[in-house]
Amino acid sequence: MSRIKKLGKVIDGIRHSMTETRQKTESSEIVETLQPINFHVCETVRYGFPYQPTTAAYDPVQNLIAIGTKSAVIRLFGQPGVDCCIKHPDTNAAVLQLLFLANEGALISVSSNDNIHLWNIRQKKPEIVHSLRFEKEKISFCHLPVQCKWLYVGTERGNVHIVNIECFQLSGYVINWNRAIDISDKKHPGAVVHLSDNPADPGKLLIGFESGLIVAWDLKSRQVEARFSYAEGLTCISWHHEGKQFLSAHIDGSLVTWNLRTPGKPHSIQLPHARDGPEGRPESCFPIAKVAWRTVRNGEAFVIFSGGLANPATAASSLTVMRGKSVSVLDMASAIVDFIPLCDTPHVADFQAPYAVAVLLEKGLVVVDLTSAGYPCFENPYAMDVHESPVTCCRYLADCPPDLIPALYSVGAKAKPSHAARSSGQWPIKGGKWGVSACSYPEMLVTGHADGSVKFWDASAVMLQVLYTLKTGKLFERRTTTDEPLAISRLVLCQDSRVLVVAAAGGHVVVFRFCQHEATADVSVRAQGQTAAVGRSCTRRCCPSWTSTPARTRTTRAARAAARACPATRAECRAKQHSRTTRRPACRSAQARTSSLPATRPTSCACWAGWTTSPRPPSAVWRTAQPTARSPSATTTAWWCWTASRRRCCCASAPPTSTARKTRTHARRARPCLARSRTAGMPAMAPRRRPPSR
Repeated sequence: MSRIKKLGKVIDGIRHSMTETRQKTESSEIVETLQPINFHVCETVRYGFPYQPTTAAYDPVQNLIAIGTKSAVIRLFGQPGVDCCIKHPDTNAAVLQLLFLANEGALISVSSNDNIHLWNIRQKKPEIVHSLRFEKEKISFCHLPVQCKWLYVGTERGNVHIVNIECFQLSGYVINWNRAIDISDKKHPGAVVHLSDNPADPGKLLIGFESGLIVAWDLKSRQVEARFSYAEGLTCISWHHEGKQFLSAHIDGSLVTWNLRTPGKPHSIQLPHARDGPEGRPESCFPIAKVAWRTVRNGEAFVIFSGGLANPATAASSLTVMRGKSVSVLDMASAIVDFIPLCDTPHVADFQAPYAVAVLLEKGLVVVDLTSAGYPCFENPYAMDVHESPVTCCRYLADCPPDLIPALYSVGAKAKPSHAARSSGQWPIKGGKWGVSACSYPEMLVTGHADGSVKFWDASAVMLQVLYTLKTGKLFERRTTTDEPLAISRLVLCQDSRVLVVAAAGGHVVVFRFCQHEATADVSVRAQGQTAAVGRSCTRRCCPSWTSTPARTRTTRAARAAARACPATRAECRAKQHSRTTRRPACRSAQARTSSLPATRPTSCACWAGWTTSPRPPSAVWRTAQPTARSPSATTTAWWCWTASRRRCCCASAPPTSTARKTRTHARRARPCLARSRTAGMPAMAPRRRPPSR
């Protein structure tokens, strides 16, 4: 009984200890307090070029440029690393025009839904301060003079309204179109396409109508001072800094110079790109979209305009720079949306002396250096070429090996072509401040594109920098104009071994291994017990795509199709195969008799392209002496040929005796050729009976 009591006490003690351990474990468990509302995904930085740009503006004092898009997005760019993206709330209306309040940290945006917004860009996240909506008229053009509180708004009806930007309300001052035109002219002049004040007298406003009528309006007396009329439609106007002359651009590709003292007759008419037609008349040109007349203190003035060419292929993407008697036409990569001459002063009454011109394209931003001969372009530091080809896949790599990014950068620097037309100066847009927020660990972004290219980007800092561009399209023959078969669908990069595997939409997979110099090599890949050669697309040795890497004879349907589609003819195969007559025998028993046998192969073989040259069976060419079925004592030379479908050629005979046991299964499938061989010393072979199956 005492032993039973002691055993009960021990069991009770074990139970008590287990209960205490369980209670301690439950009390030490971590209580989860995080909830989904505690997490918020926000945008830190955006890379790439703005999609579908519509307009651009420049602040010469703050040295910032703004780009508006059709999707109500505004991008602000400054020095490399300064990039801000803002979007109009509750609307997707296109941005028609952008106006900077010079050196005030404010921006005015005009939308296609007739809304005018005033943005405060002095803070890290810009916000709308004031808004004004036009209900009865649609806005066509706006103008804001330097250091002025009045905003001039032109409408499609031909009227001009004035807005006080301090309170963002209409002032009540309206210039109606019927008061601007002549009394004798009852025709509507069209929408207002241009508004600008006289550089010498800010109280004089120049109003340009779509029909070609230009009116000089006196704001104080509220009456017309002069009218200028041209037969062709008006697109843009630019003042001379003295305020005595202005230049107008028209839809026929002409540039007309007007003098305020003689409004009835143009001072000069130029057709810069028009040629004389068959009847002596100048050919019609495309419209000039925009013109800028900028003067230099000690030199000739610049006249810069877009469009105006007679060639429809390059009219939309051409920028013309005229200085004195020299005319330079710069052909851009895509259509020009807008351009802005970059000057140091915002005042139009001074010598502006432009040092560069920023050209906004449909697919990029280009800055042309006007101070260098030939007008070269500055190298764009922004990561705007991400969209050069649509991104189809991407992979983000964090905590990369410390030597991976420098290695890619060094190889990419060698691969970059030397741009002789690049300007040696620094990027002229260098406004704004942005703290250097580089990560403590290296980051890299790998993007795959629709044209088959793979780009490596350094994402360690705020600014995205391209390291290296790998083009997989050069490995394949371009049979179609579309890039869909070459589009990268997936990519995997091993950071330690530096092996990149790329899968494309066309169904091919390419394996790349990083090296300091560009090279092409065969990589053996083992899958499901089979060995194949990467890059082998044809079984013909005469084909340029043939590789000597051993592979199994049983190939896929794609490889057989590639062999049938081989561009080499049978005659070329025969000529190349006969040139390679020295082969290593496949077995030792046949090696002693190789020297006495013919060194040529039978030309009656129907599957000549199926001859294989690997020294290992079953994909081997055997040359042996064997007794024939008709005369056991006679010998004949036979070739052991295997096709890509693992079937032996019709001209093959039995293998050597020493290896008959190893290839017993293959010998059953052999059928000697009935036709007489064309090779000397090779008599015809009788058909061999197939042994009965057990």
